[in-house]
Amino acid sequence: MEIISSYNLIIEVSIIIILSFLFNGLSRKTNIPAVLMLIILGVGLQYVLKYFNAKSLNFFPILEILGIVGLIMIVLEAALELELKREKLIPILKSFAVALIGLISASWAAVLILYNFIPDMSMQSAWLYATPLSILSSAIIIPSVVGLPVLKKEFHIYESTFSDIMGIMMFYFLTGKLNPTHDNGISGFAGNIVLTIIISVVASYAIILIFQRIKSQVKLFLLIAVLLLLYALGKKMHLSSLIIILIFGLVIANMKLFFKGKLSKLIDFEKAHHIYHELHIITAETAFVVRTFFFVIFGLSIAISSLLSLHVTLISFLILISIYAIRYIILRIFMGEDILPQLFVAPRGLITVLLFYSIPEEAQIEGFEPGILLCVIIGTSLIMTAVMIYDKYRNSLAVNKAANRKVESIKWKAPSIKE
Repeated sequence: MEIISSYNLIIEVSIIIILSFLFNGLSRKTNIPAVLMLIILGVGLQYVLKYFNAKSLNFFPILEILGIVGLIMIVLEAALELELKREKLIPILKSFAVALIGLISASWAAVLILYNFIPDMSMQSAWLYATPLSILSSAIIIPSVVGLPVLKKEFHIYESTFSDIMGIMMFYFLTGKLNPTHDNGISGFAGNIVLTIIISVVASYAIILIFQRIKSQVKLFLLIAVLLLLYALGKKMHLSSLIIILIFGLVIANMKLFFKGKLSKLIDFEKAHHIYHELHIITAETAFVVRTFFFVIFGLSIAISSLLSLHVTLISFLILISIYAIRYIILRIFMGEDILPQLFVAPRGLITVLLFYSIPEEAQIEGFEPGILLCVIIGTSLIMTAVMIYDKYRNSLAVNKAANRKVESIKWKAPSIKE
């Protein structure tokens, strides 16, 4: 039976999207990340392909493209939901500090583990392997924290977005060290960031002012195409392209903050807000589809046999311990005692996979088992799931106790009421 044909592909794609939609609904009720269900679906499809003798298919080119587009859509989706207000400055700075210190500390701990437990692992290669394992997954976190209180939800959105961007910047800074012709040092790296921010701000203003004047009804995918083009060109110029996406999202989501004084005369806020509203919808829909196929294809591409290795299990366990030990210390310093469920909301995902497959050939180590990557992704996701379910149960229990106390209070006061 031929499974790679036009009509069969349409059927398969449609079924996967329908299942992903059902997984999202199940995730909201159970707090099990939909991403985890998609990976399991992909693993199951491996056996289907083997049954039809289609196991030799190369999914990596599709996985890479989906990963890049998915990353852009997820960061844009997160940026569109962030409000920049004076009272939110401290929470934003705290989220930034937690993300930055957490990224560097978790990477350093993973470097020590990989360097000491994997044969032929150089310190330079260890940093390149450790960085993807230390980046939070906004693709998993953002859909998973919807039910949390507003302050905790915003903390996770800011933290995961900052972790994504800084993690990618750190990874490409480290890859630049492999090639002396591309290595401009710390000063060059800082200059690169400043230049990217300037280009991002100018491009954001220009895009909004131009697109509010386009009368065609078909312009949102044109806008997304422009953003994808800017991202790709930025990469070609060795800029931190994800900053362009983040700043554009922040500018269009906070237009009244960025278009003040004389600039306010250049913009029609009603038209611009209409673009923002439609962009928010189409970004969320696109991110959903891209995320669906990325994680299903990732599930198709992983080797299950690597999970059975005791060596893989030991290294993965040590990395997991280091992740939560470091996170506990950082959250206690910056957030105080109320660190649940934040402590355990630290899954790895899309960017971890994407950067792992981007490690330059000269830095790759044969002794590194991809199963470590899979164990850390699944482990952090399962731990987050268990804690989110517990937190939901704890909150419902607290609500019930409060309601019972209120009823008891009314009953106790009832005899004193005069007839």
